[in-house]
Amino acid sequence: MSSPFGSLAVIVNPVSGKGRVAAEIPEIERQLRSRGLDYEIHLTTGPGDATRFAREALESGLRFVVAVGGDGTIHEVVNGMIVDDRPVAPDPVLGVVAAGSGSDFVRTFGLPGDAVRSVHHLSGENLYQLDVGKITYRAADGSASTRYFPNIAEAGLGGAVVHRANRLPRFFGRSRYFFGFWMSLPGYKPGRVSVQAGRKTYEGRGVTVVVANCQYFGGGMRISPRSYPGDGALDVLVFKGPKSDSFTILPKVYKGEHVPHPNIVEMKGTTVTVEGDQLLPIEADGEPLGTTPARR
Repeated sequence: MSSPFGSLAVIVNPVSGKGRVAAEIPEIERQLRSRGLDYEIHLTTGPGDATRFAREALESGLRFVVAVGGDGTIHEVVNGMIVDDRPVAPDPVLGVVAAGSGSDFVRTFGLPGDAVRSVHHLSGENLYQLDVGKITYRAADGSASTRYFPNIAEAGLGGAVVHRANRLPRFFGRSRYFFGFWMSLPGYKPGRVSVQAGRKTYEGRGVTVVVANCQYFGGGMRISPRSYPGDGALDVLVFKGPKSDSFTILPKVYKGEHVPHPNIVEMKGTTVTVEGDQLLPIEADGEPLGTTPARR
């Protein structure tokens, strides 16, 4: 059964999952062939390749782009599918094969986290509407930079955690976020933040500001259980309590049972602005970016 969206541009990050994706490529191809799906494979060799491959595929007339790897690969592919806030080609379709290290992004959709079962979904039986967030932030050189994110972005402690986690050795795998969090927490000094989401504004102490399109991040944490990625809005959580809240709130986050909470401000809007009395580190989809001020 061929895909109703035409041939697939399959973009593979072979080093994802500590190299496990490379070992899964033959099985992925076998599964694609067994379903009669026409495809072409593109192997990334470094940062930016997935973005370039996705853009070139859509510009060549293909419509169906598949990201094979973790959330970083998905992030790059999505950024290749959009230019100037518009899809590179009309009605593009994003497919995800969560190979190797798996993916937090697919959890919101209830998609499988392994290569073989993921390929089953590429024949087009299930199609979901997906919003994509746009973040404008301050780059290292002080200029304004822009990135798109399909899953979740953070400013504050969460951004600092990702910046720290990405400096840890790759053998930590998906536990890098866990170790990055506990390594970043003691030295992080929260300040005051100003957050506007739609017509609602919060000003006060802010440890972490989460802006969520989907529900999961950080290796299975259900940080934004009320998010729906096709509702046209972003969910915002401002963690304003003492850092000691981490010891009581963090275990509940994995089940999405941390909200409502008196020390978490919940907001929602189609546009979100985050500023602080200090430069807050920013991340999106597990990728370290720059700092505030940020607009999403």
